[in-house]
Amino acid sequence: MTLLSMRARLPTRSAAVLALLALLAGTGAASAHGVATSDAGYIAEITGIHLLPYVNLGAKHMITGYDHILFLLGVIFFLYRMEHIGIYVSLFAIGHSTTMLLGVYFNWAISSYFIDAIIGLSVVYKALDNIGAFRRWLGFQPDTKAATLIFGLFHGLGLATKVLEYDMSPDGLLPNLIAFNVGVEIGQLLALATILIAMGFWRRTTSFWKLAYSANVAMMCAGFVLFGYQLVGLVVVP
Repeated sequence: MTLLSMRARLPTRSAAVLALLALLAGTGAASAHGVATSDAGYIAEITGIHLLPYVNLGAKHMITGYDHILFLLGVIFFLYRMEHIGIYVSLFAIGHSTTMLLGVYFNWAISSYFIDAIIGLSVVYKALDNIGAFRRWLGFQPDTKAATLIFGLFHGLGLATKVLEYDMSPDGLLPNLIAFNVGVEIGQLLALATILIAMGFWRRTTSFWKLAYSANVAMMCAGFVLFGYQLVGLVVVP
């Protein structure tokens, strides 16, 4: 049974509830990446190498970054073997680590609204990929590994735009950036472990295949909400 063939069998109430949750999650994701005033003030005041504070900031940023978590959930939604999960998560990590480090170190001035809009579309893409939409509509399956790496690059740029808001001191910039990235990876591993545990329990129930399509539709809705929110910001905010 494919996800596309299950649409007619989905409970309408369950689909509606999941769609509502997606809208709420998308709204939270749209504002999840603002730099906390206390964090921004602390970073602006310190100079030199401060590894642990930056590790903490990186982990906090990833754990509260609902757009990153949604994309990560989409990536592993139908992956069962740890070998495959490791490959895809590593590709995502390589992508976002590369552009985050380069973007901050070279002070790339890119609109955070533009980048976050693309990140929203990455969630939409992954949800559509999971329900087999591209094969059905376009007649072929995009390279999922390449897509994960490419979208990882955009997620890294999203991280970079937020780190630049910290107004980091150039003194000790590279070590602090690396520490921040280590924190991001720790946060990603914690999020991944939580998702895998929850998915492991869910996959053992009969509701998984009944609600898998709805869950991905909800994920797609959240991605569209995030995209729309950031698009409005791109147009309205000077």
